[in-house]
Amino acid sequence: MKTKLCVAVAAAFAFSMAACSGQKEVKNTSGIDLSNMDTTVSAGHDFFQYACGGWNKKHPLTDEYSRFGTFDLLAEDNQKQIRELIEGLAATKADAGSAAQKIGDLYNMAMDSVTLNKQGYEPIKAQLDEITALKDKSEIVPMIAKLGMQGIGTYFGSYVYADPKNSDMNMFQMGQGGINLGEKEYYLDNDSVTQNIREEYKKYIAKLFTLAGFSEADAAQKMNDVMEIETAIAKASKSATELRDPEANYHKMSYDELKKTISGLDWDAYIAGLGISGLTEVNVGQVEPIKEVAKLINTLPLSKHISYLQYNLIDAAAGYMSDDFVAARFDFYGKVMSGRQVNQPRWKRAVNSVNGLLGELVGQMYVEKYFSAAAKERMVNLVKNLQVALGERIDAQEWMSDSTKVRAHEKLNTFHVKVGYPDKWKDYSDLKVENDSYWANRCRASVWGAKDNYSRLGKPVDKDEWLMTPQTVNAYYNPSTNEICFPAAILQYPFFDMDADDAFNYGAIGVVIGHEMTHGFDDQGRQFDKDGNLKDWWAEGDADKFKERAQVMVDFFSNIEVLPGLKGNGALTLGENLADHGGLNVAYLAYKNATKDAPLEDKDGFTADQRFFIAYATLWAGNIRDEQIRVYTKSDPHSLGRWRVNGALPHIQAWYDAFNITEKDPLYVAPENRVNIW
Repeated sequence: MKTKLCVAVAAAFAFSMAACSGQKEVKNTSGIDLSNMDTTVSAGHDFFQYACGGWNKKHPLTDEYSRFGTFDLLAEDNQKQIRELIEGLAATKADAGSAAQKIGDLYNMAMDSVTLNKQGYEPIKAQLDEITALKDKSEIVPMIAKLGMQGIGTYFGSYVYADPKNSDMNMFQMGQGGINLGEKEYYLDNDSVTQNIREEYKKYIAKLFTLAGFSEADAAQKMNDVMEIETAIAKASKSATELRDPEANYHKMSYDELKKTISGLDWDAYIAGLGISGLTEVNVGQVEPIKEVAKLINTLPLSKHISYLQYNLIDAAAGYMSDDFVAARFDFYGKVMSGRQVNQPRWKRAVNSVNGLLGELVGQMYVEKYFSAAAKERMVNLVKNLQVALGERIDAQEWMSDSTKVRAHEKLNTFHVKVGYPDKWKDYSDLKVENDSYWANRCRASVWGAKDNYSRLGKPVDKDEWLMTPQTVNAYYNPSTNEICFPAAILQYPFFDMDADDAFNYGAIGVVIGHEMTHGFDDQGRQFDKDGNLKDWWAEGDADKFKERAQVMVDFFSNIEVLPGLKGNGALTLGENLADHGGLNVAYLAYKNATKDAPLEDKDGFTADQRFFIAYATLWAGNIRDEQIRVYTKSDPHSLGRWRVNGALPHIQAWYDAFNITEKDPLYVAPENRVNIW
């Protein structure tokens, strides 16, 4: 999940305990599944294998997956539950316009392979013809806006969300886009692996054009047009690491200044195409890539832009059309990019689509059946426990001045906590699901979502809105609203075990809740104040001390070899690594606070402290293909699961004490070389 200036990270559910909920636990087990472990490996040699080796052996990668871990297993179980709910609606005749009709009809269209294969590329023909009919460059910008409303990204993107420096108000914002490989390095790096990906990408582009009725000669020419434009945009774009600097990606200006700063684009036509009027100011996240777009539109022939717009349409629609389009898209994005061997079965793709287009409609059904109000209450109480511990950790930092600590406490105490599901659901009454084509309904849903988003321009930010659906197996911290959010779907084992004791639950759920909280104080989050404004609230010199300590983390993870000849990107993953570090420290302290008057006994051959760290490590169990490792290393702000264990724990003294780790162990890091923040 990606959101504007949000860090989408792993989080999980809380546990029932006397100190938290006032209720007695039914059981008091260790929570540790011994079969998940591989104790033939010592804890100090490879803790990931020690804690997760058994799980990984029991869950080998199938052809369907490029990575399969505890999150994926939970998501699979979740999919099956949602499938049952959706198919129940799809099998009935519901009233027109009802939630059941919309969900059921959309799912049935996604499952109807006979109709989809009969239609071929017919669902996009009218849109293709409209692009082909462009006669003048002045028509390009209106087409960019029209396609954007339909959920078809092209040269750049726009949206309405909180002004980073005035978080109470929504404003119009724009950012770089236009490169379908996602990261600029795929277009510019010349190592053999990246060169092969580019060559396969070219084949994919040409394949889509031939499937859409173009001759092989035309397809080859159009492929070259697309690569020329995408490569030019990539050269001007910021890297994933550069995008992590919120101040460097904030350029607020008046609408008139926009026209002067990025001239050569008909901004009036673009804004009108989005249905917006009276625009007075904008925030342009990345100026140079959009300047490059203006240059390309004004210098390259119209025919090249027609090719580029057509390709973006076909690529966006490929997953919603006949099997040959679906297969072509999977062959590149699935096989070449991530190493998967077979596509997901149709029912999984259909469930994912309905979830994506009608998320909160499905979410209401999911919550009613699978999530209880009691669980939500317990979670809220646990978060309060973790807040107390983080406050203690803030007070313990000798490198921070007292004034910075005061403001840090203010931010911590104003966290907006969201658990389970929204108090107010989205209203889908204006969205129609009709019996024309699967792709047409996808476009209608995108237009509905875009209108909903742009309608917020100039209005106060709704800080109760959710940026994830309740059935999403994930969580996030949002600096603009200073909120931590834990959707219902992730609030299950192995993140939470109602029957397990505090050692397990603090090690699992406690760490990931602490992780979310620490995001408010990581390299990005610390730049936002308690009200969610991008504002320097640190006392003089404290930020420099933070950066000095954070650099230890950057250097440590940048020196990890994730594949032969490929090292991690410590700058890109800094925020997540800091959140893991803080989450571990905060949860361990909270666990000790909760059990100080009644220390936990040994269970299943492990001390309570050992179970804390084993529970944490189990969250990151999983197998992954080399291809996916490369993708994540280029683009993912999260470290790989193995290194969220073997990279994070060597900086935690309590882990050394629990497992008697010494300088003789390979994972040992000398105290003076360890990270010490939060």
